[in-house]
Amino acid sequence: MSDRRGIAAVEFAFVVPLLLSLYFVTMEVSQAIETNKKVSRAGSMVADLITQQQTIKAAEVDAVMKIAESILQPYNRSTGKIFITAIQVTDEASPRVLVVWSRKYIKGSATPDLAKDTVTTVPDALRTKGAFLIRVVSELDYKPMITWAAEDKPVLGLAAAIDPVTMDEVYYLRPRMSQAIPCDDCQT
Repeated sequence: MSDRRGIAAVEFAFVVPLLLSLYFVTMEVSQAIETNKKVSRAGSMVADLITQQQTIKAAEVDAVMKIAESILQPYNRSTGKIFITAIQVTDEASPRVLVVWSRKYIKGSATPDLAKDTVTTVPDALRTKGAFLIRVVSELDYKPMITWAAEDKPVLGLAAAIDPVTMDEVYYLRPRMSQAIPCDDCQT
């Protein structure tokens, strides 16, 4: 009879890399799903808070966007972006969709986004004459753990070839407490 003690070690050497790979892929996919939910939740929360106002100031809009940024924590491999646009659909025979005011929050800084009276778009179902809408877009470039390097150090090898996955969500809500939500200082 031959000695078979080494067979278990060889089988173990074949199976362990496969099992570890499956474990890390499962962990990464579950984290990506959770992060995507957080991006959606951040956009929803911003839209909800803005549409509850009768009037609003740029500082209040910026504070709401800053709160939304904290929803993404503890994910810290990239920063989210939030765009808020107040939209008016005109009462004309052929309604135009115009920007009333717009703000964006990128890398911790809030600034005006689209210029007042810029033509924009909304889904056909929301293109009602005289309608006022708040559009919130939340975005995040999700970087899988394999591609992330601490302190922005360059990533090498296979990880450098993997592009970030863009996660985004768009919400359209109508004001709840008034017909429109003016923001006199949002464009400055």
